[in-house]
Amino acid sequence: MKVYEKAPAKINLSLDVLYKREDGFHEVEMVMTMVDLADRIEMQELPRDTVIISSQAGYIPLDEKNLAFQAAKLIKERYDVRQGVYIHLDKHIPVAAGLAGGSSDAAATLRGLNRLWRLNIPADELQRLGAELGSDVPFCVTGGTAVARGRGEKLEPIESPPQCWVVLAKPPINVSTAEVYGKLNVRSIRRRPSTERVVEAIRLKRFDLLCQELGNVLEGVTMELYPEVRQLKECMLRMGAEGVLMSGSGPTVFGLVSKEAKVARIYNGLRGFCKDVYAVRLLT
Repeated sequence: MKVYEKAPAKINLSLDVLYKREDGFHEVEMVMTMVDLADRIEMQELPRDTVIISSQAGYIPLDEKNLAFQAAKLIKERYDVRQGVYIHLDKHIPVAAGLAGGSSDAAATLRGLNRLWRLNIPADELQRLGAELGSDVPFCVTGGTAVARGRGEKLEPIESPPQCWVVLAKPPINVSTAEVYGKLNVRSIRRRPSTERVVEAIRLKRFDLLCQELGNVLEGVTMELYPEVRQLKECMLRMGAEGVLMSGSGPTVFGLVSKEAKVARIYNGLRGFCKDVYAVRLLT
């Protein structure tokens, strides 16, 4: 038997860091949603008790360092599953990009193995499992749009943003999330996004207000380390994207665009700046 799962990328419409916790993690408050750029995952039972992962992408680990591998091991151990599984990752989301590609693969693996092995694990329990793998995994288990608090595992689902185009561009650099958080001085943050105003703009389906309220307190840190991220954002704004923000700890920058006529111009303009450029829709 085989099962297939789609693992969409996420973007942050807002990201605020409130303080550093005693456990070493940061307390965050974010609004996250998903876009129609996705990895595709195929899972097939194996007769022997093992986990094997393959991918067409030559740049990702296929062992214990891979979050999908970790997800399969976790669900096998937690529910005493003695069957093996072969997992193929058809990668489309760029890695180390601030788009939760690895987390979404892990979430899709949890969902897929729940079906493959008929474990009947409820969604909230899958989210708790996901939290053991990474802060973005619980959100990726159910997707949609949500306010995330805590480390990112406390989720409050909200309605979808107004439909629009999203142009994503990742410069040819990889950013370490740990390094960005390590260099963030929470006390020196001067301008914070308002979660309430972002949620209200979404509730009112006001695209213009949403674009005004986008904000990410990690942006300044990443731009200090990698000036090309700032250049990319300025470039997108000049080309006419209505709302532009770095996603997560970067380096991917996204632009929200209301009119399809603008999308090709922005996409083609950015292709001269970096090769990883995508024009997609929000997953509403």
